Amino acid sequence: MADYSVSIASYLQPGKHVHLVGIGGVSMRPLGLALRSMGLNVTGSDMNASVSTDELIASGIPVAIGHRAENLQDADCVIRTAAAHNDNPEIAAARERGIPVFERAQAWGHLMRAYRDAICIAGTHGKTTTTSMVTHIFMAAGKDPTVMIGGNLPLLGAGHRIGSGDSIILESCEYCDSFLNFFPTTAVVTNIDEDHLDYFKDLSAIQASFRKFCELVPQGGIIIANADDANTQTALAGLKQITFGDSENATLRGENYSADFSEFDVLAEGQPYCHLKLAVVGRHNAYNALAACAVAWSHNISGEIAASALADFHGAGRRMEFKGRFHGADLYDDYAHHPGELRATIDAVKQMGYQRILLAFQPHTYTRTAALFDDFVKELRRVDIAILAEIYAAREQNRIGISSRDLTKAIPGSVYCATLPDVTAFLAHAAKPGDVLLTVGAGDIYKAGDALLK
Repeated sequence: MADYSVSIASYLQPGKHVHLVGIGGVSMRPLGLALRSMGLNVTGSDMNASVSTDELIASGIPVAIGHRAENLQDADCVIRTAAAHNDNPEIAAARERGIPVFERAQAWGHLMRAYRDAICIAGTHGKTTTTSMVTHIFMAAGKDPTVMIGGNLPLLGAGHRIGSGDSIILESCEYCDSFLNFFPTTAVVTNIDEDHLDYFKDLSAIQASFRKFCELVPQGGIIIANADDANTQTALAGLKQITFGDSENATLRGENYSADFSEFDVLAEGQPYCHLKLAVVGRHNAYNALAACAVAWSHNISGEIAASALADFHGAGRRMEFKGRFHGADLYDDYAHHPGELRATIDAVKQMGYQRILLAFQPHTYTRTAALFDDFVKELRRVDIAILAEIYAAREQNRIGISSRDLTKAIPGSVYCATLPDVTAFLAHAAKPGDVLLTVGAGDIYKAGDALLK
């Protein structure tokens, strides 16, 4: 990757024309809006029209649908999403014309340097929810933060906000080492697991990346990490941390949990910090809340404010989001796309008292499905009926020759659906009162549930 980090600052100046390739993406759209609020002339392009591109156009940012060299116009620089490679027509044209091409993460890294406090929340699982919880707390504390979340937060009516306080809160992704472009003053690691194996060689490479991320924190900064996650503690061994978890030695510790993990006490250095009553359930959300409390406590925000803010948090968009009812069955949508996330979602749903769990799963990327195949099978066997939609390609081509049909062969009683309308039709036929219907995955599986409710 070309290192433009020294010079990106000279391009992100008022009056400059910046073109964003893949502007409809979850962190590209808020980046475009943030750059425009700084006085830049922003244009963009995306492969497909979407709610995101419609919103950008409505806000006055021109968006071209489809990638063509002429979309660059007179751009001073280009910022690209991770999915736009050098063979993209716009990237190729920019390189040919000598227009500098920056990575999305470099631009966010530049923006966060304007803030005294940059809270970067990383981890294989729980990033979006934890970032959302921290946002709720900082908003309740009157900190007026700038926020970038990889999902929709009802509190904001978006996945981002531009604040005038001195804090920026960012969901920080390890894919392609992108978070190593950031400048965290507080680094949070929720957990570390095997993922993105199309980029990382193995778990130790992932751990090395997270360690480098935490080592970006300057002297006097804060590292917050999961005390109970062995992969995290191995990766960060020897680094000074504020820890959270159930371990006796955790700085912030949960105890006296209710059966569904929605209610518990939080101790900070052994002293009562707050009593949490969450509107979200599951052990994974208890960990997310403990991480958020660790950020609040380390920033001198009272336990009362933290508890009140977290009681108002009802989940981020596509994180066990209740969508409605069909024939007496409840429909939820969830973004889980890794076996560990599937496990957490299924664990939480099993506490909710439904008679049957019907889970429609859309695997995300061929490489992830192949690399974690046995783990996906293990989790999907735990529900009453697993409905497998075809794999969502995202940035990949199917060079492996893998299909969701392969999963169905290994999961007794499961059903393969070649298209999303097939998923909708199966759910419509199978749903009974007392069931819970889940649409799960990081692609467009939610459309199957939306169509059902229509």
